[in-house]
Amino acid sequence: MDRAKTQARQKGRVVIDLSLGASDLPAPQPALQAIAQSLSDPHCNEYVLFARTAPFRHAVARWLERKFAVVVDPETEVLPLIGSQEGIAHLPLAVLNPRDYALLCDPGYPAHFGGVYLASGQVYSMPLLAENQFLPDFNVIPQPVLQQCRLMILSYPHNPTSAIADLAFFQSAVEFCQTHNLVLVHDAPYIDLVFRDEPAPIMLQADPHRTVTVEFFTLSKSYNMGGFRIGFAVGNAELIGALRQVKSVIDFNQYGGILAGAIAALESGQELLQQTVATFSDRRNVLVHALRNIGWQVPCPQATMYIWAKLPPWITLSSAEFCQRLVLETGVALSPGSGFGKHGEGYVRFALVHPAETLQQAVQLIGSSHVYQGSKYKV
Repeated sequence: MDRAKTQARQKGRVVIDLSLGASDLPAPQPALQAIAQSLSDPHCNEYVLFARTAPFRHAVARWLERKFAVVVDPETEVLPLIGSQEGIAHLPLAVLNPRDYALLCDPGYPAHFGGVYLASGQVYSMPLLAENQFLPDFNVIPQPVLQQCRLMILSYPHNPTSAIADLAFFQSAVEFCQTHNLVLVHDAPYIDLVFRDEPAPIMLQADPHRTVTVEFFTLSKSYNMGGFRIGFAVGNAELIGALRQVKSVIDFNQYGGILAGAIAALESGQELLQQTVATFSDRRNVLVHALRNIGWQVPCPQATMYIWAKLPPWITLSSAEFCQRLVLETGVALSPGSGFGKHGEGYVRFALVHPAETLQQAVQLIGSSHVYQGSKYKV
């Protein structure tokens, strides 16, 4: 897709890139102000070892208690990360031996697979199917796999399918991992991007004593701070300690000013977050309506910044072929479902990362294209 987008630009196409989940909205002003003030503080130029992250860790603990009524020890159960993806990729190095299995969702976020492979582990894919509301079925996992398994990774609200899991499902996941002695990782970058009155639960609410769980959060989506690379892990103290050991030989922590900005964001209140959610909700409504107007029947997701769309029945191309040809013909870039796993084939993902009028323009280009119409297109 990167090559196809480059080729489209070389042909003079204006690329409307809906393939990456990179928010186009501004970071919170309190965060930017805190970072700006830090530039004149010479102490922020120093290495930031674990002890100096205490203000951030305590801010995380306050945020969890305030938002989810979950109480954690900021000294032993919270760990700053250089983006949550970094922590998720490093944790398998701490808990997997070579050839151990990890249970991963398919389709799922590619970094979940990559971290397991870096640790020389094996992936057992749990299919996420529309008829199961894109939730895995733990009962069909073979016993030989479970005997050699050490880790399960879940992520709800889910990328790419936009599915939401309820607390009862999370409780069943915790019980399953307790029974089979599995580490339960929950990746929760979209926990705030929910377009309904009822909030989405977190895994720590299902495992309040942190028996098996490590949960990953980021400021990239909720606070539009993707480029600042700031996230955190919360959960079982032994697992947090193991991840800290791995990180200690790989990196220090972020620039102190970024940590100050992250504290300001977490403590900035709900107004900016509500504006962000409202913006993505409006964009979702516009894009769903526009797609249905050109005959592409797509669901209306209740969370995330994505629309997970099954290719119309008249399109016989693979998802990758469709996306590559679409960007070359129209300049509209989507993510092929196959990039998220075998069970993503037949789908594409739209990211709501442009204003509503740009999304409407993109759909108009799709609807008039040969590749979408399915009959006139020639390679």
